[in-house]
Amino acid sequence: MYTLRMTKRMLFETNKRLLWKLIWNLGVKGSLSVFRHRQRMKKGEFFPPFLYISIINSCNLRCQGCWVDVASKQQTIDLPAMNKLITEAKQQGNTFFGIVGGEPFMHPELFQILEAHPDCYFQVFTNGQFITDEKARRLFELGNVTPLISVEGNEIISDERRGRSDVYQKTLAGIECCLKHNVMTGVCTSLAKSNIDHLLTEKWVDRLIEMGVLYTWFHVYRPMGPDAKPELCLTPEQQRKARQFVVDMRAKKPIIIIDAYYDGEGQALCPAANGISHHINPWGDIEPCPIVQFSRESIHAKDDSRSLFDKFTKSEYLADFRQLSQETTRGCIVLERPDLLQQLVERHGAKDSTARGTAMHELKAMIPRTSQYHPGHEIPEKNLYYRLAKKFLFNDFGVYKGHDHTKTAAPFLVGKTKPVATVEEVSADGGCCGASTECSSHGM
Repeated sequence: MYTLRMTKRMLFETNKRLLWKLIWNLGVKGSLSVFRHRQRMKKGEFFPPFLYISIINSCNLRCQGCWVDVASKQQTIDLPAMNKLITEAKQQGNTFFGIVGGEPFMHPELFQILEAHPDCYFQVFTNGQFITDEKARRLFELGNVTPLISVEGNEIISDERRGRSDVYQKTLAGIECCLKHNVMTGVCTSLAKSNIDHLLTEKWVDRLIEMGVLYTWFHVYRPMGPDAKPELCLTPEQQRKARQFVVDMRAKKPIIIIDAYYDGEGQALCPAANGISHHINPWGDIEPCPIVQFSRESIHAKDDSRSLFDKFTKSEYLADFRQLSQETTRGCIVLERPDLLQQLVERHGAKDSTARGTAMHELKAMIPRTSQYHPGHEIPEKNLYYRLAKKFLFNDFGVYKGHDHTKTAAPFLVGKTKPVATVEEVSADGGCCGASTECSSHGM
């Protein structure tokens, strides 16, 4: 039933030119880029097939827990730099690029960037408020781009989460403009305690399908930045609830549901640990992922004439980050072991790549907490198509093989399954965050 309904939607609710662009640029060529990545891994070379590029820091919203310097002086990666970056990445087989901000639609050259590379596929992460009829029409004409528009709750919660008024209606207007012009459109949500009961529901998924939204993405709130708001973090039970919901909806609803945290067997993974994805910030700094705001290499470095490929594959900092992540946890090392990340940054002399200059202070203030890794609670995919896709295109690619995480990962340090042999990993005061008791009460 799922197959028939999803096929019907793809055939009758999408423009065939845009569908072909999606299938060829992302489906076929994107898959080949992953296979090339796996071949490079055998030679010890890690060049991510999926690059996420923050092309601008500015944004019209002020979201809770945002780690981007949205209020700082505007910084962009301009058209020549983007063309050079994308061209070099294409030489390694890359065709997919995630365009992030800030708010990408505030970038004055966004459409020129997209237009310059019709052989690629772009996913633009946006709040949707700058998408007018005219811009939606231009997106349709390009055909090689999908906006992923974030919705963070109902009218009240959206305003609270995003620091402005009338956010929900303005975002819906952007979604409607895209759908009106037959643009392949996605909707994402950063799940937090304030919105999980409103948006992690079958009713919301049904509404997205009824509207004509092609795909959705439920990712988990990360307490980062100068105002991290850790009280919004999901509990481990809520995290598992979200995973179960995604698995169930994938098996019954005709809508594509993305996730970046699990393989087909339900085992957790980090996309930066296996090198399938890394991040470039608006200043051109190369980072392991958007929330790890420390860097050793830059796409702009005038005193570093190496190619983009060499900057990634020869980076000792990135290599050691991947190794540390692989050895420590199947989850997010930033959330689970900020202390170990701090040591790595200091050992490599990685610079603070933020404009505010407080990333290390923020890292030191973090307490270990669980992320997507819940050993013993793995929830495998029910949908055969997702299982097959992940088997070949999205899994850990063997990087966790042989590593024992029971003495280092957060579930064993802050949860009820804490083993005896973890003394060397905790502070002198007795707890992993300097408290004399377990951390499960600290905003988990």
